[in-house]
Parts: sequence; C-alpha cells; structure tokens
Amino acid sequence: MKIALLIYPDFQTMSLEALSVFELANQAGAEPAYEIETLSWSGGPVRSSAGFTIGSQRISECAFDTVLVAGGMEVPTLPAPLLEWLARSGERFRRIGGICTGTFVLAQAGLLRGRRCTTHWMVSGELGERFPDVALEPDRIFVVDGPVWTSAGMSAGTDLALAMVESDHGREVAGSVASKLVLYHRRSGSDSQHSALLALAPRSDRIRRAVSFARENLSGPLPVERLAEAVSLSPRQFSRTFRAETGQTPARAVERLRVEAARVMIEMSRHPMAVVATETGFADAERMRRAFLRTLGHPPQSLRRIARTAGRPGQQS
Repeated sequence: MKIALLIYPDFQTMSLEALSVFELANQAGAEPAYEIETLSWSGGPVRSSAGFTIGSQRISECAFDTVLVAGGMEVPTLPAPLLEWLARSGERFRRIGGICTGTFVLAQAGLLRGRRCTTHWMVSGELGERFPDVALEPDRIFVVDGPVWTSAGMSAGTDLALAMVESDHGREVAGSVASKLVLYHRRSGSDSQHSALLALAPRSDRIRRAVSFARENLSGPLPVERLAEAVSLSPRQFSRTFRAETGQTPARAVERLRVEAARVMIEMSRHPMAVVATETGFADAERMRRAFLRTLGHPPQSLRRIARTAGRPGQQS
C-alpha cells in the first residue's frame, strides 16, 4: 500500500520520523508492506525548518492508501490549489492524517467538519477558534475519527504511525517496530499530552531519584518515610523539599504516576480493573477509579471503551 507524507517549505523535520515507522514495518514481513513517498505541490527539493532539503514527488491523482500532512514550526498556510486537491482527493484515501499543526491543513481543506481531532496543545486554542465546526480534543496524543487521523506534537506522529501499523498488521508487528525505535512504551490515543513526569520536573538529583524510585516501585506502598529513606533525607525535610521543587505533595505525585501507569495497562492489555489496580499500587479498583476522576476527569472504564471504538487489536468486545 502507498503511504505518502505531504511536505511544504519549512515543514518540521520530525514529521519524517513517522515514515521510519513504516520503513521498519517493511522489515517485519517477508514482503514490504508499504511503498513510501514524500509529496509536495511542485515536486523536487523542499526546504525543511532545519534548513536542509528533502526530495519529493509532485502531487498527482495517484491512488494513495494513506496520506499524512507534515507539521510545521508555525501554523502552515498552504496554496489554495493544494487545499483544493486535498479536499477533492481526501475522501478517496483509506486514511488521511495530520501531524501536529498538519491538522490545520486538514481543517483548511474542509476535511475535519464535524470530526473529532487534536493538535499540539500550544495551538489547540487557535484551531478551536478558527474552525468551530471541528470537535477538538485538545489533550489527546492522537485521535482517530473514521478515515481521519490527527496527532498532537511532532513525536506524537510516531505514535499515530505505530497505531496505523498495529491496525494494519497487528500488535506484534507494531511492538517490534516500537522496540527497534527504542520507545519506552507505545502511547495510545487517549494518553494525555502532559505526562506526570514532565509535570513534576524536580530540580535536584535527590528529588529526581525519589521520583524514579517511586516509578519503579509503584506496586508496593510508597509512604513519605519510604521515599525519604530512599534518598537519605528525613521525612519532614523530604516532604518540604519535594513540594518546593514540584509544587505537589509526595502523595499526590505518587497518585499521578500510578494513574499514568494504570492508563497504559488499561490501554495495552485486557486485564480486569482489579488486576490493574493491584499492579499499579491502588488498594482496589474503586480507589483507582476515584484517582482517575481526580486526575483525568473520567473513570478508567472510559479508556477501554475508547480503545474498543478505535479498533485496537486485542481490545474488541
């Protein structure tokens, strides 16, 4: 099947990483599964945001299976004829997607009317204001609505491409590609754009070590005394320093880390909620549910429903 990345002057170079996913997927089977191309309006070399150029084929009426629109450092404004081509051709593709600000291009072409979508959190407000007819989900890593796939920041384009490979060839192939890319885990569409680890951002080595210790020992009890002992501080000094550096109490931070770990388990497995709760350190499924409501605003069961709706292999009812 033909996979194409649509690029334009000053496209963001990280968009190219999505193509690496399909390249590695080709190595997983006896025969290459994907024919990969880069497209542009005029064809030929296209200058990237980093200053180097990438060769491209001129847009034509070729029968592509999937077309992804690259993102840019700024919200792109593409020529009207190109948008008309997308509007005319988009419905003929099995899938069409936007990486990061590439979502704006799909909206400009009229392909997002009434559809759910996402984009980078820094420009999601602008997308909602400019295109009130789209159903924006601003805190999602990627969103699938029928044939239209959209992702958040540039790295989320890799998650989107992995989800496409999983949809085409199953979880084992997608997992093999993720392993070759040395990814910590494959994020699902319902993952938040804001990770608990990034939100904590401690300044000192001691508090960073405490956060790492907590993350590696989530299934067991993590009172302040245990965390403080792990970094050779008194409980009182540890609590005071932790809050000063992260803006959160140790207990709240541990809860957020547990919610994030539980979310991954729910998305990537079929374990009952009680098992997920035990494995991630919650006393029971009800306490996990309350923690999800406090942290994410919705119960854990809703994540599994989203996964089933998106048609993730192994999650069908």
